Amino acid sequence: MSNEPPGLRASHEDRDRVVDVLRIAAGDGRLSAEELDARLETALSARTLDELAGLTADLPGSLPVPGTSKDVLVIEQHGSKYVRSGRWSVPPRIEVRMQLGRATLDFTDAVLTSGVLRIETELVHSKLFLVTAPDIVIDTDGLGLTYSRVKLRTKKSDGPPRLRIELVGTLLHSRIKERR
Repeated sequence: MSNEPPGLRASHEDRDRVVDVLRIAAGDGRLSAEELDARLETALSARTLDELAGLTADLPGSLPVPGTSKDVLVIEQHGSKYVRSGRWSVPPRIEVRMQLGRATLDFTDAVLTSGVLRIETELVHSKLFLVTAPDIVIDTDGLGLTYSRVKLRTKKSDGPPRLRIELVGTLLHSRIKERR
């Protein structure tokens, strides 16, 4: 959803994201056909972000309500491994702070809550792997590299990007690599 206070009016894009989460939940068997129909009807007629957030609050992968802690995913690792894959809800911002660690963020089946994802990094002797698709664009202009490397796939998709990932922060003896 947008970065607006929850009491504000919902946009068509906000409603569409909630509809996607509801359909995924029904496909996973978390909602019956009747529950899905009722929630879809409410989602399509919702006027505020509060109404939309209430429709997915009891579901995994629910959309974050702007201004809450679900707006950011914090990954702090020291000498260990972190993997986020499968069907998961991508918040608008992820903070990755690692020393001697390895993290993998797989966006293949992820539920996107925004068109732009900001990943703030603080990597020391660490590796960050991003598993993407051709319709995901990665911007590295905000990264500061010291004895570090970033390896991205540059193949462009035919249409507009589904997600734009903005990488910012610092890398010391670290690596970021994109996989498809």
